[in-house]
Amino acid sequence: MDKTTIQINLETLERIRNLKNFERQSYDEVLNSLIDNCEEESLNAEEISEIQRGLEDIKRGKVKPIESVARGLGITLR
Repeated sequence: MDKTTIQINLETLERIRNLKNFERQSYDEVLNSLIDNCEEESLNAEEISEIQRGLEDIKRGKVKPIESVARGLGITLR
């Protein structure tokens, strides 16, 4: 595997060290885990559209109180 070096601040290095799940986890593994999490959390165009549609429904008052939905589903809220 080819390797390279990157320059980072010592504070950044310490932050990366604190993200390790286990002592011998490599920095490459930590960074790839962070990248994977960022990619998973990104919204696609369809998800953004659904959120916008939901916000429009809220603005138009096309919503039901959670208590009403829970009652209809037979769920007791605490």
